Amino acid sequence: MRLAALYSGGKDSTLAMYLAVQMGHDVPYLVNIVPDDEESWIFHTPNLDVVPLMAESMGIELVRASSSGTEEGDMACLRDALSGLDVEGVVAGAVWSDYQWDRMNAVCGDLGLKLIAPLWRKDQDAVLEEIIDSGIQAVIVGCYAEGLDESWLGRPIGRDAGNGLRALRSKHGISVIGEGGEYESLTLDSPLHSRPLEIVSSVRDVRSSSCTLRVTKARLRPGCARSP
Repeated sequence: MRLAALYSGGKDSTLAMYLAVQMGHDVPYLVNIVPDDEESWIFHTPNLDVVPLMAESMGIELVRASSSGTEEGDMACLRDALSGLDVEGVVAGAVWSDYQWDRMNAVCGDLGLKLIAPLWRKDQDAVLEEIIDSGIQAVIVGCYAEGLDESWLGRPIGRDAGNGLRALRSKHGISVIGEGGEYESLTLDSPLHSRPLEIVSSVRDVRSSSCTLRVTKARLRPGCARSP
């Protein structure tokens, strides 16, 4: 099928799109919703300004739309963004959030589109291993749970981080893939990218109960591009 990928720049949406392509689907559009409210419950919000660079690296047309960040605003914005696209379905990186699943399904149902969610209800350890094994390179850019402090910002999501996240799960009960909002990620490279993303400069926003790595400048790594 022709699919539009709901894309935030995080690890889960990258893996979902990669799996959809591996299944043989065509993904001609990335759809990126930009909520005004950072507390949006439906969409990822950190570092959305770098998503156009990712779309350029993947050679996929980017469809961006701004939303108020409220539930009603996010759903209306998503509906409007998808309604004009020549696609049969939507691929999303939802894993365990019934809240996201229900609302995405509602929008797709209204538009007669099929929702493809290749990570839905998968074991979280299996998803983490699949991200690492797939060649997706992502870093942690937001920490919002006990045990995840400033030292985790910028940390690559690989074997060592996976072991650390499992240890924190044993101690604090967190989701190892951040499905409960414990952390946010930013993809730097994947099999879909022709060139990796480089963080040139960033600032750390550290508060009493959270910390966020805000990218202030990024670029695609110079040099010969590989085929995505």
